[in-house]
Amino acid sequence: MQRYKRLLSILKSLDSAVVACSGGVDSTLLIKAAKDSNINALAVTGKSPTIPSADLNEAIAMASEIGLPHRVIQTSEMQRREFRENNRERCFFCKDTLFGELKTLALKEGYQWVVEGSNLDDLKDYRPGLRARDLHGVRSPLIEAGLAKEDIREISRALGLKTWNRPASPCLSSRFPYGLPITEGELKMVEEAESFLGALGFRGLRVRHHGDLARIEVGAEDIERFFDPELRRKVVSHLRGLGYKYISLDLEGFKSGKLNR
Repeated sequence: MQRYKRLLSILKSLDSAVVACSGGVDSTLLIKAAKDSNINALAVTGKSPTIPSADLNEAIAMASEIGLPHRVIQTSEMQRREFRENNRERCFFCKDTLFGELKTLALKEGYQWVVEGSNLDDLKDYRPGLRARDLHGVRSPLIEAGLAKEDIREISRALGLKTWNRPASPCLSSRFPYGLPITEGELKMVEEAESFLGALGFRGLRVRHHGDLARIEVGAEDIERFFDPELRRKVVSHLRGLGYKYISLDLEGFKSGKLNR
């Protein structure tokens, strides 16, 4: 657990911090470390149409289980035209909004820092949100401690955190191809479609939103489940009820960041 001790040391040097909390594996380890380091810390989760309600509930539950003070704030990225237009800088505008609101809260209530849960693997992908992080002076303790995703899962498992094997769950706007405007109603379509498929036992899934076409991505091992005519009937019926005219299955299977190609 030497790597975890290094993370604790980094957090202790901050004295106090607002911790961005999504309920995922990375931010859950971060709020656990904030608790264990005994700094003055407040976990904060943004509530928005871009965040699945299940993820919000998970964030609330994990902060409560760990015992770190927690607050939910309403974020306003959907009010920004630049975000809704959904160009390749979309994540910058979202994180710029979130970090700006977290910095305002921190300054108002006397916290010295805002910290968030990016890890080393995030540096290898297209992440415009990291520019927003730097713009607002937000710290990334997991990166500073040299932790990649697998390190975080390993440490989380050793600490008994139930999120250790949770699949990644980026915001719902990531299901929209760049250039397709984002609306609150269509975000809800995606959320409800993924919730339905999740209830059928699919994990690591995405419903990519192409207007009136839903492109379903599941793990390669689950593709053959769609050979079942009754399952296909249920999926088609439910997604058409949500407003999709066409329902397709991506034969390549789920791959994170596919719309960044």
